[in-house]
Amino acid sequence: MKIELYKKFFNEYFYSNEFNKNYESALKLIEKSSRIFFIGNGGSNAICSHMAEDFMKIGGKPTFSFSDAALITCFSNDYGYENAMKEWIKFHFKEGDLLIAISSSGESKNITNCVEFVKGKNGKTLTLSGFKQKNKLSTLGDINFHLNNTSYGVVECFHEIILHSILDEYSSKLNI
Repeated sequence: MKIELYKKFFNEYFYSNEFNKNYESALKLIEKSSRIFFIGNGGSNAICSHMAEDFMKIGGKPTFSFSDAALITCFSNDYGYENAMKEWIKFHFKEGDLLIAISSSGESKNITNCVEFVKGKNGKTLTLSGFKQKNKLSTLGDINFHLNNTSYGVVECFHEIILHSILDEYSSKLNI
């Protein structure tokens, strides 16, 4: 049964020392951030849109997600798809902000280019990726959550679980 894949991976990943260390660090990064920007493609973009809404509504943080179709096509047309997110973030990102970058493969140029730009401006980044152990995105963030799994379902679901659990922990400290 396919559910066994999720159960097995859940126990391996969420009880690992690496996850627990990253989780605590991510929580501190969220607490210190002024605003949060979310970027991702496809299913990861849907997660970004959802999490931007929840981090604003539940966590009380100003949030932004590069998920408006007209904006994406405009910036992709004008700057090339691989630079669209980077050009968008140039207009908005300020000191004290946090970029959360989500990519199942960790190899999407538009995502990695944006993260590299933010890092070049001494901005803080949190990444969530999957698939290959040493994908490009998994080495770029200040904090990197990597899921060593090749199932889109597992990777996307676990990215959302990670972000929701961080939000739940963060918002519980706010008494919201």
